[in-house]
Amino acid sequence: MNSVSTDGAPAARGHYSQAVVHGGLVYVAGQLPVVPGDPERRIADFGEQAAQVIDNVIAILEAAGSGADRILKATVYIADASHWPAFNAVYARKLGDHRPARTVVPVAQLHYGYLVEMDAIAALRGS
Repeated sequence: MNSVSTDGAPAARGHYSQAVVHGGLVYVAGQLPVVPGDPERRIADFGEQAAQVIDNVIAILEAAGSGADRILKATVYIADASHWPAFNAVYARKLGDHRPARTVVPVAQLHYGYLVEMDAIAALRGS
């Protein structure tokens, strides 16, 4: 197993890695809409939070030798089911024709008061 770390996504703030590579797969830890290099900046708009979360996941995938087009499964946590259509629109724009398996889970709240969190499993390029 190899840990992945990139400055292109927020640093891990706990006892975990941004991602782990094992067996030709990349397991990306849950990402919040934290702006890399500016963790105190708060994005208020849900659509902008969704875009930042996806960008963070993609940055980690690319650092691991994968990419958005290699995502096999994504799990998304949203702070209210009413955000589902907005998330779906941003997700479709960011991933284009690629349609990985996905679960969206409405939750009561997320850490630090954010509105969305996403993790992913992806295949490495060449595997």
